[in-house]
Amino acid sequence: MPRISEFYGIVIWMYWEAGAQHYAAHFRARHGEHHAAIGIDPLALLAGSLPPKSLGRAVEWAALHQEELLSNWQRVLAGEALEPIAPLP
Repeated sequence: MPRISEFYGIVIWMYWEAGAQHYAAHFRARHGEHHAAIGIDPLALLAGSLPPKSLGRAVEWAALHQEELLSNWQRVLAGEALEPIAPLP
C-alpha cells in the first residue's frame, strides 16, 4: 500500500481498489491496530475507527492538505504513482 505520510504513529496511505472511481475520494489511516477510511471532501470518517486523538490529528492533517489529497486521489484513479505529503509538525 502506497504510504503518503506518517506522523505521531499514524500511517496514511491510498491505494487502488476495484471500482475506486465509484467511491468517494478517501484515504486510509492506521494507528496501532486501529484502521479507518476518511473522506477527503467533505472530511468525514467513512469506515473503521481510530482513537479519538488520532482521528483528530488525521482530520487536522487532512484539512491542511486537502488539495494534495484530492490530487493524489486523481492519481489513484489514473493508476499513477502517488506523491508524498508532509506530516503534521
